[in-house]
Amino acid sequence: MTKRKSVYVEGFGHKNPIPAACRLGNIVTSGIIYGLDIATGKPADGLQRQCALMFAHVRSIVEAAGGTLDDIVKLNVWMTDRSQRQAINDAWLALFPDPDTRPARQTMQGVLTPGILVQCDFLAVLEVSP
Repeated sequence: MTKRKSVYVEGFGHKNPIPAACRLGNIVTSGIIYGLDIATGKPADGLQRQCALMFAHVRSIVEAAGGTLDDIVKLNVWMTDRSQRQAINDAWLALFPDPDTRPARQTMQGVLTPGILVQCDFLAVLEVSP
């Protein structure tokens, strides 16, 4: 029987005792990921920079779990102003340029922690369990 495994990433974490993600067999689900500037320990300035950092953290978290961006099947994104989705789309297209292999995505408006303009979580299915 496969046991649950917490996934931690150097420099990215939550204030609470919560891992960045959790893996069970070949399934990985993340906690909330946002545009944390690791140098300052705070959300980055501006929506575009937060989007770029958020997706960079998505990459590092799925890789820390033993997967790749190709293993992600779904992203949920929340933002304070959904009318500014173009900033997410720009970073999204940079991360997933091939329209035939992009994961599903849902973007919702939400009330986020002050300073955070966008956040996401993901679900990934890896090819092989550890």
